[in-house]
Formats: sequence, structure tokens, C-alpha cells
Amino acid sequence: MAHVLSVSCSLSTSTGSRSISSKPSNQFPSAASVNLPISTSPFKRLAFQTNYTSQKRRTIYIKAISTSQEPIVQPGSGSHETSSEPSVPKKVMVIGGDGYCGWATSLHLSNKNYEVAIVDNLVRRHFDHQLGLDSLTPIASIHNRIRRWKSVAGKDIQLYIGDICDFEFLSEAFNSFQPDAVVHFGEQRSAPYSMIDRSRAVFTQHNNVIGTLNVLFAIKEFGEDCHLVKLGTMGEYGTPNIDIEEGYITITHNGRTDTLPYPKQASSFYHLSKVHDSHNIAFTCKAWGIRATDLNQGVVYGVRTGETAMHDELCNRLDYDGVFGTALNRFCVQAAVGHPLTVYGKGGQTRGYLDIRDTVQCVELAIANPAQRGEFRVFNQFTEQFSVNELATLVTKAGKKLGLEVQTISVPNPRVEAEEHYYNAKHTKLVELGLKPHLLSDSLLDSLINFAVQYKDRVDPKQIMPSVSWKKIGAKPKTVAA
Repeated sequence: MAHVLSVSCSLSTSTGSRSISSKPSNQFPSAASVNLPISTSPFKRLAFQTNYTSQKRRTIYIKAISTSQEPIVQPGSGSHETSSEPSVPKKVMVIGGDGYCGWATSLHLSNKNYEVAIVDNLVRRHFDHQLGLDSLTPIASIHNRIRRWKSVAGKDIQLYIGDICDFEFLSEAFNSFQPDAVVHFGEQRSAPYSMIDRSRAVFTQHNNVIGTLNVLFAIKEFGEDCHLVKLGTMGEYGTPNIDIEEGYITITHNGRTDTLPYPKQASSFYHLSKVHDSHNIAFTCKAWGIRATDLNQGVVYGVRTGETAMHDELCNRLDYDGVFGTALNRFCVQAAVGHPLTVYGKGGQTRGYLDIRDTVQCVELAIANPAQRGEFRVFNQFTEQFSVNELATLVTKAGKKLGLEVQTISVPNPRVEAEEHYYNAKHTKLVELGLKPHLLSDSLLDSLINFAVQYKDRVDPKQIMPSVSWKKIGAKPKTVAA
């Protein structure tokens, strides 16, 4: 199947726009037609805080277009297939499809015969360069990833490179692809990153809240029946001293009863951005009749899914540093290189966890069973609860089985959080839809630690310890110490 690559670059200038064109090419991603409209993307103002401030900003929009006349196959035999299914696959736009959860989800949905388009500004890769970090696993470029997926699976994934905070770009991508569902991973997803300094706190909230608002307006204007599947976080709830329900709680107060959104107790500027998103989505469902599912996800671990394991160039990223690394992934890498497991404070912090394979399964279930028009659903997306101390014990036992000397140390907690608390969160709705969870087993831990051992030469020990303090955040831009 041949491809044409269409590229447009948005260049902010004081003189308006100009266009450059060349003949389209079937070489991916070489020569292409280029248009340069005015862009007002806030990403250009906030994402680059170093030497780039004097340079003109560009947002590159790339779209891979299939030019073959081959017939489109029906979706596979997943739960989304019904007798009344139209003859074309459902079209799913994955915003943030180059990231940890987004890449695995994009491949999974494509493998299930959904027609997939990735929308991404590739800023997550820039964060690594900005902070001197790197994935444990080598990550191919987004173009090589998509090209490899085509060669391995025989399936196309369309690509739009640009910033969803630029509504002109998002509108063009939305109108061009015309999705039936939008999976929204396209947010700055690290609590520590949002707490480095004022500029990154502002960037996080602007990028996340405005980007989501733009998605909501795009659905209202260009695809009112489109289903929004939005990645939220269990961190919106905080750690209340009562059970955490799935999105809503029924309370009786002064003799009157009502069902209300569950109270939010966010613990970082990142988590607060997710709370703002949830309120904006709920309002637009009520006001405009948008259909939306908010997936309040727990902490994700693992790196491999059935699709990412098909070729080295499809490999997902694995973060182990103190800014983007999550607890279990970090502990497994620390065990692999002989670094003591870094438990923050007392280690009683308890959260919901899930395997990356269950993340992609949950997203597919949400797409296959869409919300009704005007409905704002909330699913708590995790499979098990662990404290940090429990995770450290599990990794210590698994490491010793593999002949590793694993020790644990308590380090000062850089966060402001309860280190011992009650935690019981409900998570039944996705199971009722058919979720078959991959629970944390000895074999999974062995596999994850062995995976870390395989790439241990890529570990930078200076990135392991926490370097961002909630209490020491300041107004002046700073670089995390290497």
C-alpha cells in the first residue's frame, strides 16, 4: 500500500504566512507539500525554557495518507463487533500516541482492526533532552515506529504531528480523519515535572487544560457523536479516610440525599490539571451532549504488550528516573543495577496499580462500549492495590530468586502526602465490561527485572534519586541536577 506524506509547518511571524510546496513523495517521510499558516500554539511559548527563546517556533503537522484502493477490512472478532457494525473499521484518534500508554494503545487498537491516527507534538521526547534523561529502552523515531508496524503487521497508522493547544491544527486533523472516538493521552503526565518550577507548573496546566478544552470544542464543532475516552488519574481523589467510589458518591446531608461527583483532593499541579479536565468534561457533557468516559488510571507498570514485543523498533519506553519513572518500574531497574530500592519516607503510601497490557485492554473496552450522548462516565482503571513497602518487598524477593543483591533504603519524601493512610478504591465497572486483568505475579516480576537487566548498561545512576521537592518549588526556571 503506497503512502503520501503531507506536512505543514506552522511558523509564527510578524508578517503573516507563506507557503512552500514540492511534489508529494511515496518515501516516508521525505519530500512533501509544506504550508506555513499562522499558529498561536502556547506550546511554543511554554515548552522551551532554555536557549530556544530567541528562535522562531515551528509546529510540524504530518499526516500519512493511504493512497491504495484496497478494500478496508472489518474489525476483528473483539467485543466491539456487532451484526449492525458498518463495513468500515471504527476510526480512533489517539492523542499522545507516541507516549508510554499511547504507543501501546495505538498498536493494540490497530491490531484489533480499528483505523488509528496518532496525534502528537513529540514534546515528551523534548522533556528528556531538556532534563538530561533517557528511556531505559532505546526508542525509535515515531516515523520508524509506524513504518515498522506497517512492515510487521501490514496495518497503517496515520500520523499528525502538531500541538492540540493550536486549535487550527487540531481542527484540520479532526476534519481530515473524522474519528468515531478520541483517546486522549496527550497531556504532561508527571507530577514531579509539574513541581520543578513555576514555568513547568504553568506549562502543565496550560497544556493539559487548554488542550482538553480544544478537544471538547473540536468534538462539538466537527463530530458531535464522537466518543471521548480521556485518561484521568486516581490521584484526583487523594487519600480520603473513606472508600473511594468510581467518580460519584451518594450522600445524605440534613435529611436530603443526592449523588454528587466524588470530592477531589489533588496533590500536585499535574493532578490539579486532571481535576480541571474532569470538571470541564462533565460540564460539556451536560451542556452540549458530549459522550465521554474518564479513565481514572492507577500507576502503570511493565513495558511489553503483545504488539510492542513484535519487533525491537516497536519497543515501548521505560522510565526509571525520579521525574517520569513510576514506582514498580523504578524498583525493578534499581534492583537490576544493584542500587538500593528508594522508598519515600515511611513507605505506607498506597495506590492502585495495573499492567500496561491492562491499560490497552481497558481503553478498548471503553471504546467498544461507548457512553451515551450527554453521559459522563468515570471508571477507576486499576487492578490491584499496593503500598510502596509492599512493592519493595515483592521486588526484593523476585530479585533474590534471580541472584541479585537487593537492599531497600528510606529516603526523605520529596512530596507532600500522607505516608500512612486508609485506602480502599472501588474498581468494578471495567471488570463488568469484560476486563481480564493481568495481576502482578512472580513470573511478571521476573520478566520485568530480567528486562531491566538486559538494558542495565543504559542506566544513568545519577537519575535514580528524587530531585524535585514539592516544598522547594520556586518561580525561577531551573534544570534538574544531573
